[in-house]
Amino acid sequence: MIAPDRPRRSALYLPASNAKALAKARTLPADVVMLDLEDAVAPEWKAEARAAAVAAVREGGFGPREVAIRANGLDTPWGAEDLAAIATSGADAVVVPKISTPADILACETALAAAPPGLQLWAMIETCTAVGNLFPIATLAASTRLSLWMMGTNDLAKEMRAQLTPDRAAFVAILTQAVCAGRAHGLALLDGVCNEFHDLDRFRAEAAQGLMLGFDGKTVIHPAQIEPCNAVFSPSPAELARAEAIIAAFALPENAGKGAIQVDGKMAELLHLEQARRLVAVAGQIAALA
Repeated sequence: MIAPDRPRRSALYLPASNAKALAKARTLPADVVMLDLEDAVAPEWKAEARAAAVAAVREGGFGPREVAIRANGLDTPWGAEDLAAIATSGADAVVVPKISTPADILACETALAAAPPGLQLWAMIETCTAVGNLFPIATLAASTRLSLWMMGTNDLAKEMRAQLTPDRAAFVAILTQAVCAGRAHGLALLDGVCNEFHDLDRFRAEAAQGLMLGFDGKTVIHPAQIEPCNAVFSPSPAELARAEAIIAAFALPENAGKGAIQVDGKMAELLHLEQARRLVAVAGQIAALA
């Protein structure tokens, strides 16, 4: 499945067991709301959280936001029931943690066989085994519901015994590989969370790094992170002006059929025209959401 082309600048995790959080999520400017049944929910509350998530999706009120539900892993006592419930919930996507092999995707596909065709499968890339299987996993986007990858840098750090430093030096190579594999097969890509939700300067720097690496947006764990996240992953006025200038220049009769031209003293090729058109389209989608 090719991911629907829409802004996913910020994707907010919130515990499905928290009624106040569910209500607040309907008012927040996140592009994606993810109702969590996994890490944010204690074992004794799993069933209640599942029911609350399904009820919240059916109740609606999330406006233009995409709504996803994060299930527990298939190897847990709750995973199978989670997928069965999410399949008929009306959610836009199901998020499955700790996807490590192509077989994991196929198992999810089987579990979701009765779900509507539009239900997307979003896989979390957060194990060392997954890093070695990025391209084989990504190829299944052509034949399954798989449409998006979310990076789980916290779990990767745990498995690697690596440190999550401000520059994320231990993870840059992995993030880059994930972007390459995902883009090769039409996947959308969300960067991992920043745990320092009180340090918005660090968050902005991490989000800017994710943008530089090629991610569409970033997962967030606190409402305070949403606005800076949206700002980083939105085209700036200068970028938008440059894109519009490139589009206008290539549209001039004297530039018809040319593969490269000068725009404001800089070289612009057809690949830059393609990028400019996409940036202008994204800006229009963001404006529509607002």
